[in-house]
Amino acid sequence: MIKLVFVMLAGYLMGCFQTAYIIGKTNQHIDIRQHGSGNSGTTNALRVMGLKLGLLTFVGDFLKAFVTLGIVLWLTQDRLLTVAAGLGVILGHDFPVFLNFRGGKGIASTIGIAFALDYRLGLISLTIMIVAIAVSKYVSLASLLLCVGLPVCFVFLEKPTPSEIAFVVSISLLGIFQHRENIKRLLGGTENKIKLSGKK
Repeated sequence: MIKLVFVMLAGYLMGCFQTAYIIGKTNQHIDIRQHGSGNSGTTNALRVMGLKLGLLTFVGDFLKAFVTLGIVLWLTQDRLLTVAAGLGVILGHDFPVFLNFRGGKGIASTIGIAFALDYRLGLISLTIMIVAIAVSKYVSLASLLLCVGLPVCFVFLEKPTPSEIAFVVSISLLGIFQHRENIKRLLGGTENKIKLSGKK
């Protein structure tokens, strides 16, 4: 139990590293949370700051999860501790203590978690996102499909323990929870499709 708490806390602190916020402040002197949808995630970064900085945001949020889980797995060789660290990263990304608990929605970091657990799981997750965005132009819909598909694919590929499944399901449920307003707009037909800013 002590190890679980420790790795979740370590993951949380890593998750608090807000890539979009830092890039916005250093490159365009803005608080990304005061623009667009108001969160510090990849999609809002793409819309507000353009493709280059948006992709840089994705890479940063991906890596903070991938590297954190990679280190935990390397040190412990324990998959339960690894997925627990992943949940910590998502909690830190979504509710960063250093930014008044206003962060992003955790999808880029969730993809990083998937790749850290199993490259096949990561490739499936990335494919779901790319195909769904290409077909629908709704990043939120693609994110929700990823959240639904992640635990299913994890069970199919990894044959995990019930505790490991619970952590991965928690990660997915957090992603769905963070998209609750998007779900309302999708159902109401008012959700915005992806449209990149002209900023460089």
